Amino acid sequence: MITTQPFGTTGHQSSRVIFGAAALGGMSQGRADSTIEMLRDYGINHIDTAASYGESELRLTDFLADHRSDVFLATKTGSRTASDARAELEVSLNRLGVRHVDLIQLHNLVEEAEWLTAFSPGGAVEALFKARDEGLCRHVGITGHGLRIAQMHVRSLAEAPFASVLFPWNHVLAQNADYAADVAMLNEVCETYGVARQTIKSIARRRWDNWDQAKYSWYQPLDDPSAIGRAVEFVLSDERYFLNTSSDARLLQVALDVAGAHKGDCPSDDALKNDRDEFGMLPLFDGEALEVIR
Repeated sequence: MITTQPFGTTGHQSSRVIFGAAALGGMSQGRADSTIEMLRDYGINHIDTAASYGESELRLTDFLADHRSDVFLATKTGSRTASDARAELEVSLNRLGVRHVDLIQLHNLVEEAEWLTAFSPGGAVEALFKARDEGLCRHVGITGHGLRIAQMHVRSLAEAPFASVLFPWNHVLAQNADYAADVAMLNEVCETYGVARQTIKSIARRRWDNWDQAKYSWYQPLDDPSAIGRAVEFVLSDERYFLNTSSDARLLQVALDVAGAHKGDCPSDDALKNDRDEFGMLPLFDGEALEVIR
């Protein structure tokens, strides 16, 4: 079983591994049901989906009808205005078949113009905290990709009491001194305010050379089980972090097996460097041309 720990100050004991339900987006209902059952076998009690993840929310509906109280349920909105964010949240509630979600997140809030819109009067931030006060969600969070996101999360946390942040973190990104320093600064702020930290892209290998290859994920993940295991252990060895699983469901069980057996140790620097060299691991983001995801 995968261990649990407090998800910030939300009051929920979340599994250290959070199911990234983008993996359900293109699945049949039967395969989705089997995947969800596997999650339960490992003790996963936190599901992270989004309005933009294809059919993901719909694939969860039947499970939630019987097991809503068993999981911490998170979804996301990419809208930046109050009216659009409220409408998207209501659509998500309807698709999920629930009266409330535990966490609604502003999805990929990175770009300056979008940030200003979201935080202005009549923006999405105002709408989502109002929805929280009305009981449509219990908490509000923020997510993002790219090398600018840690700094942007610090800026966002100075403006509103978000319960969680989500950002990319893996042993390749940890080699970028500037980004690592930004993440360290974000960690300090999160510690001060009791903000939960979710990490993504733990098993990312590199970007695809050709977008036609991107069937299960917009980036190329590791596929060697041992390398996946070390990548997962790198993240979980830091007790501050939760690990959100990849959208490539073919790799899910490998990650869960490692997480279930993890004793807290971090792989050696030499072993991680060997993986970066042997598997040609490269950063997904560079702060410039490679900031945009597919």
